[in-house]
Amino acid sequence: MNIFNSLTNKTEQFTCVNDNRVGIYTCGPTVYSNVHIGNLSSFIYADTLARVIRTNSRVKHVINITDVDDKTIKRSHELYPDLSPMDALLKLTGDFEAKFKDDIASLNIDTANYTFIKATESIDLMQALINKLLDSDFAYISDDGIYFSIDKYRKSGKQYGRLSHLDFSSADSSRSRINNDEYDKQTIHDFALWKFVKTGEPYWDFPIDGNNYPGRPGWHIECSAMSTSLLGQPFDIHTGGIDLRFPHHENEIAQSTTDKDSQYLAKLFFHNEHLLVDNQKMSKSLNNFYTLDDILKRTKNPLSFRLLVLQGNYRNQTDFSFEKLEASSRRLLSYINFASLKFQVDENNQSKTLDFNKVQSLIEASMYDDLNSANALAELSIFINSIGNGRINKVQLPDFISFLEFLDNLLGLNLSNVDDITTNQKTLLESRLSSRNERDWKNSDAIRDQLTSTGIGINDTENDQIWYRV
Repeated sequence: MNIFNSLTNKTEQFTCVNDNRVGIYTCGPTVYSNVHIGNLSSFIYADTLARVIRTNSRVKHVINITDVDDKTIKRSHELYPDLSPMDALLKLTGDFEAKFKDDIASLNIDTANYTFIKATESIDLMQALINKLLDSDFAYISDDGIYFSIDKYRKSGKQYGRLSHLDFSSADSSRSRINNDEYDKQTIHDFALWKFVKTGEPYWDFPIDGNNYPGRPGWHIECSAMSTSLLGQPFDIHTGGIDLRFPHHENEIAQSTTDKDSQYLAKLFFHNEHLLVDNQKMSKSLNNFYTLDDILKRTKNPLSFRLLVLQGNYRNQTDFSFEKLEASSRRLLSYINFASLKFQVDENNQSKTLDFNKVQSLIEASMYDDLNSANALAELSIFINSIGNGRINKVQLPDFISFLEFLDNLLGLNLSNVDDITTNQKTLLESRLSSRNERDWKNSDAIRDQLTSTGIGINDTENDQIWYRV
């Protein structure tokens, strides 16, 4: 499989660090509000990548929950001023964590194969890493927190900026620090590993050399500690949106590679581009800041959004609009009708033989080619169109069912689980076919209208009829 590696700026043949399994770490949500569709697109791409790799290898897929940072603390204080700072934080983040998991489950993101890890339950891991950095003089204690020294990192011979491909060789960071979790792009600063407690904030004790420094972790240290605790170092793939490449992922690399022989946090960084809305970045001020709840007001099936994302290329900006969502819904319906052919097999085995192995190979080849899901879907659509209004040979039904399972495992569109029509609808279809055979066109048309009102359309052939959902 070939994947573009943001670390090297090249498409590379993927090889895993550990022969026993592939380790993937996905930067998860900051649970202070409902995740927007741009975040969700990132999780869809990461899920699809893991699905593709799982066709040949065991995968351990870790995703973090950022439940303590600047945003979560601020929002929890606003919403729950009567609770203690810690209780308010856990109330807020617990509620939005549950909503996040519901959202991604609706998008058929494979949570059964995920390991979730929460920042607030991993404080000891972060403190251990901070202690290590203090002991090796890569971190220092200041008046408002504990900071990572980028100057010391560079003087040790390490390259800061190799992931973001920004040149910081002449930048002076020795006297510049930043306490915010996020900051302007292309700016070099020593960043906070541990932030000392402020009035009204939740905090954890942090004993160091006989002194206590109560506070909470900085954003960047969280992911380094959580990822390596479950996957080791280096692990195989680190995924996230392109906006996380700098400073977040850059800082993760720095604080994780201070040892002389430590070159990598992850061997490959997989970054997806932004999801635009009507060719603009999402912004609350533009009133184009959408969540999955907004999607579900416009389409019955949330997998229409998953399909919309997969029709794009993860390395290019994908444009979302409700018109494109509607088109994606129609395309998904065509796939569902294709899957529904398993209920309409040709009992006489007179339909043409289909080469499932060939189309499966074409789809796999596309997905192995840097996750080219758009081309994979094009191959699927070509194959479906070649069937036309035909049926599946009964003798090929096991192959067809296996093919649907293959598609679900790879693309996550849930085609294997489409439902059959109702007994009443089947009875109407039988009555209509009898009316056609008797050339009772009036009754045949009346039954067609009745079926349409129940959501079932009909394609007529010379001596047959194929039903489909409308």
